[in-house]
Amino acid sequence: MSTPFREIALGPYEGRAEPRPDGSWLLHTNQPLGPYPQRLTERLLHWAERQPDQPLFAKRDAQGAWQHLTFAQALEGARRIGQSLLDRGLSAERPLMILSGNDLEHAQLALAALHVGVPFMAVSPAYSLLSPDAARVAHAVQLLTPGLVYASDAAAFRRAIDIAVPKDTELAFGRGSIEGRPCTSFEALRAREATPAVDAAHAAVGPDSIAKFLFTSGSTKLPKAVVNTQRMLCSNQVANAQCYPFLTEEKPVLVDWLPWHHTAAGNNNFGLVVFHGGTLYIDEGKPTPDGIAETLRNLREVSPTVYYTVPKGLESLVAAMRQDVPLRERFFARVRLIFPAGAALPPPLKAELESMAVQTVGARIPMTMGLGMTETAPFAISAHLPDWQPGLIGLPAPGTTVKLVPSGDKLEVRYRGPNITPGYWRQPELTAEAFDDEGFFCSGDAARFIDEARPEQGLRFDGRIAEDFKLISGTWVNVGALRNQVIAAGAPYVQDVVLTGHDRDALGMLVFLLPAAAELCRDPAAAASLAALCDDPGVVGWAQRLLDEQAARGTGSSNRIVRALLLREPASVGLGEMTDKGSINQRAVLKARAALVEQLYAEPAEAPVLVARPG
Repeated sequence: MSTPFREIALGPYEGRAEPRPDGSWLLHTNQPLGPYPQRLTERLLHWAERQPDQPLFAKRDAQGAWQHLTFAQALEGARRIGQSLLDRGLSAERPLMILSGNDLEHAQLALAALHVGVPFMAVSPAYSLLSPDAARVAHAVQLLTPGLVYASDAAAFRRAIDIAVPKDTELAFGRGSIEGRPCTSFEALRAREATPAVDAAHAAVGPDSIAKFLFTSGSTKLPKAVVNTQRMLCSNQVANAQCYPFLTEEKPVLVDWLPWHHTAAGNNNFGLVVFHGGTLYIDEGKPTPDGIAETLRNLREVSPTVYYTVPKGLESLVAAMRQDVPLRERFFARVRLIFPAGAALPPPLKAELESMAVQTVGARIPMTMGLGMTETAPFAISAHLPDWQPGLIGLPAPGTTVKLVPSGDKLEVRYRGPNITPGYWRQPELTAEAFDDEGFFCSGDAARFIDEARPEQGLRFDGRIAEDFKLISGTWVNVGALRNQVIAAGAPYVQDVVLTGHDRDALGMLVFLLPAAAELCRDPAAAASLAALCDDPGVVGWAQRLLDEQAARGTGSSNRIVRALLLREPASVGLGEMTDKGSINQRAVLKARAALVEQLYAEPAEAPVLVARPG
């Protein structure tokens, strides 16, 4: 497409690559990292003085009206609640734990903890609300020994609290209480008058102070508590602004559903509006059939300047904008960057989004991607290029050095810099395993050069080393590349695929369908349920053709998929099959659906298993 992009200031994209005798590489950006503050809430103080009445966070109330938390109110809340946290003697040994999701109270608690140097952690609400045994909440409590546990609603979180939180641990609630337990209201925490101790505590917070703990996804083991320092948070925001300097030209406005217990939203997006004086509208929607309506409602009212979501969210948004011209006009009105995080973006989806932008505002909207993780806070590799293409992750962020180490036929990405965690809380053995002898964090992600003749041009994502597996022949399967190939070929009907074949002689796939697959149905009534959808002859015929095409593309056993099974139940958040960001956890699906994998390989194959046809 030759239509120009909407004007946007991007930082220099210049790198250098150093080959090493052992076959590894060092990759750097030529842009040095600029100075960064000692503590994140220095920026809260800055903006509260210069724009006290500017909204920092906003969320709808029960009647649907936006309620705003201004910079002045946020600073006052941080000081008052900070005093309450100090009164309780909270520390890294007795931190603050937040069980509920994004809201104005959560924002104030987080800012207060950051302001006075009390580490905190946000735990996925799904661990409390969807898990019958609250096992991961219990693990978090045992590992971190919180001195205060907060939840928005006592009734909703009571079961998990009764299971996982010791009887003598103080609880705080936005609504309600639990009889017989030491409870405090959020209003009481905020009603405390700040004393000079708050200012003294703030002054004592330095770059190496622990800001928060963030839990890893725990796809193969119990989640680890990643130490996040103030240095990590602050250097990340400066590096981000150096790659995307337009953030300093216009205060960012976000309409954001991404959860704060993940690094992308909890560090990057939350920190972005604090750092640059912007506004984050808390979106209670999600990129699911039931949740997308709320997201669309919000985007009809608020035009973001930067839009962060997962590819599934963009897919749902594009589907709605096909018919809804006012939504399209509002969304594209001032958005200057779209960042599809968490998963690969199908090229056809990118093309349609660009086409809609051109039809609506006469310009393409720059899109970008990168690579990072909880342990990098998360900004580590950035593809800040106007004509970004899916799969390209770019160059190291300012201040970050990337080491690429051969691992089989791949290159593992390793990181060193001020944005890298010092380790895992109270798990020194896991910390030691995570770093190599040069102090680089070993990510388990793989990358390859965009152009091997010019490695300084940056990197493409090459999947997770841990996701790859061997067939019984000993041949390695590149799961990431093959999965992306199938998703692109199956657009717009495939949500995700999980590849099977570990220690077997052939590849298969478990297929999650999107609601759009209903248009393939011969019987319109089949669209009423996912199970009926998977049985419809029109859908089955399409899936058979997709499988046949993928098998025909294969050049050998490591990339030829010969069996498929349409999944009749959606991915479960409670079982860990799907993250809060909507991405599929391959290992968790294979574990939870082991019986289906056995069915997939049973001989002779019987419906509903599909087998690739010769030719």
